Amino acid sequence: MPVKKVLIVDDSATIRHLIRSSIANDSRLQVIGEAADPYEAREKIKLLNPDVLTLDVEMPRMNGLEFLEKLMRLRPMPVIMVSTETHKGSAAALEALSLGAVECIGKPRVEATADAFWNLADLLVAAANARLHTAGPRPKLTPATGFDWNGNVILVGSSTGGVDALETLLSEFPENCPPTVITQHMPETFLASFAARLQRQIVPQFALASPQAPLEQGRVYLAPGGAHHLALTRGEPALCKLVAGDKRSGHRPSVDVLFESAQFLGERAVSVLLTGMGRDGADGMMTLRRAGARCLAQDEASSVVFGMPKVALQTGAAERAVPLEAMAGEVLALCSSQRRATQGFVTRGRAV
Repeated sequence: MPVKKVLIVDDSATIRHLIRSSIANDSRLQVIGEAADPYEAREKIKLLNPDVLTLDVEMPRMNGLEFLEKLMRLRPMPVIMVSTETHKGSAAALEALSLGAVECIGKPRVEATADAFWNLADLLVAAANARLHTAGPRPKLTPATGFDWNGNVILVGSSTGGVDALETLLSEFPENCPPTVITQHMPETFLASFAARLQRQIVPQFALASPQAPLEQGRVYLAPGGAHHLALTRGEPALCKLVAGDKRSGHRPSVDVLFESAQFLGERAVSVLLTGMGRDGADGMMTLRRAGARCLAQDEASSVVFGMPKVALQTGAAERAVPLEAMAGEVLALCSSQRRATQGFVTRGRAV
């Protein structure tokens, strides 16, 4: 694989140094330049032709979001956004993802050392090889109608590219959707902002999962992250559980933890792995499949990063690949009490 050329764009010399130091020993990457603001970045992009860049959100003369919008419109390229983990910074990070950034990471605090960007090298390599989406009007998706729930529970894992994928998936869910539980790889404050954003956008009720929250029809639960994984426990209905612990598969919250905890659901579970780097969720999905669950993975063509779904398909944890645009219809069909051939609910204007 050719070495990927990286341009670092940040007005802080300290952050530029931390980023450079964190990837200096990775043979897959080469830092070819730095820029202190978007105007300088524009000239260095023309001169150096980087494969991927890191971009700060808050900078002088032009903020990172404005520059990202112009960049994705005029010269689309892979971008990793670096944002403060404040409420304002988290909201900006999500806006950056909707504009076409591949991933957003939190900016370390002043006392942070070079290990603050411990996973940045892998993210940059993944971003350099990702399928880009550019900003544009999102198609108006119609929530399903006439849905008749059969008692199944939907479990979803996602990572890089997952914000857009989840918004696409959930936008077709009806108000009386099956109980749906999601683990998305993100910093804690980003997840809180994402939950608020989804609550404004989707029809079902949406919230960060809380301890002992019951899985009820018409509700979608998102792992809150931070120091906890999200798991499920037995009950009628099943209950959410926040589990303190180390990272699993390199992540907290971890999809593997969620999936493995749900094996007691057996045939009542419908699990989905969406776009993401690495293999988190593949082992947990295998546990679910052996327990009788239905297991689907996003296909390569629609994935920003075909990592987690690929491993699940290669190991046999996922039974088949499904394009993102068809995923809502597929999971709702598996959670419907009506026979597939005669179902009366519709997504995106299509009978399923």
